[in-house]
Amino acid sequence: MRLISEAAAALPLMLQDRGRRYDDHPALALLARPNPGQGRAELIEALVGQILLTGNGYVEAVGTDALPFELHVLRSDRVSLVPGADGWPVGYEYTVGGRKHRFAVEDGVSPICHIKSFHPQDDHYGLSPLSAAATAIDVHNAASAWSKALLDNAARPSGAIVYRGADGQAGLTPDQYDRLVEEMESQHQGARNAGRPMLLEGGLDWKPMGFSPSDMEFQKTKEAAAREIAVAFGVPPMILGIPGDATYANYQEANRAFYRLTVLPLMARVAGALAEWLSDFGGERFDLRVDLDQVPALAAERDGQWRRVSEALFLTDAEKRALLGLPAREVGSDG
Repeated sequence: MRLISEAAAALPLMLQDRGRRYDDHPALALLARPNPGQGRAELIEALVGQILLTGNGYVEAVGTDALPFELHVLRSDRVSLVPGADGWPVGYEYTVGGRKHRFAVEDGVSPICHIKSFHPQDDHYGLSPLSAAATAIDVHNAASAWSKALLDNAARPSGAIVYRGADGQAGLTPDQYDRLVEEMESQHQGARNAGRPMLLEGGLDWKPMGFSPSDMEFQKTKEAAAREIAVAFGVPPMILGIPGDATYANYQEANRAFYRLTVLPLMARVAGALAEWLSDFGGERFDLRVDLDQVPALAAERDGQWRRVSEALFLTDAEKRALLGLPAREVGSDG
């Protein structure tokens, strides 16, 4: 989640309409400083993080002039959608501290921008990747708890103390047993006592033990679960340093796939939803897009595309600009 949200927040955005690209625009200024406590990167990171965590992201507009005065990301667990008789939302309720505040949807303009992931069984809320990976997360947590328990107990007692029944005794007396247990806990368990020699007396003998095959398999189980979690979020396991992943030839290829298959589609949905929502306030239609030419992970890919398009002599300049995602006129042109 941190990798995806931080990568999405670092992507440069550009604003354009059908005619031109804008270097200066009120919507760009609003996104650059959406509220006194956040900048654009912090707002996008929080919004993408909420979408990944719950499948839903909510942005509140403060002020309803031509454009809102401020934008705030709301915690998804505190927001509930209020459907109308026709199923479309008529408002959103924000609950905190036992109090509820309702945001009403009036005249088709909503003070809340709701961005959700696809959910095949819910009309109003999105499905989180966290839900899809729930079983793998449980397995990973269980394997981590098991591994910690092994470490807490010196990774399965490294051995066993065997009593040979010295002086005709069949077993330890309760006092002897309690003393032995207390000494083991205080003198030989835990990281601070690692490697400390043990003094045995009165018919006690030490039998070393090793890991069982089932204990050794837990690490592989944990790595397999981590791989499933990464795939559910769309992060190549190679980027996370998970061994055994041979999907991509190298880290650079995995990083490019990470942007192309995960970060850019998610950010395109977020930027498109924000642009449509903000356009409703002032009635001016515009698009928010990621400037692919400023994404380092895609530099080689974009260089190849620019070269192929520029060498296509059968295309007009307008067609070339359209293929490259550029507006019809030059940046900053008048008229």
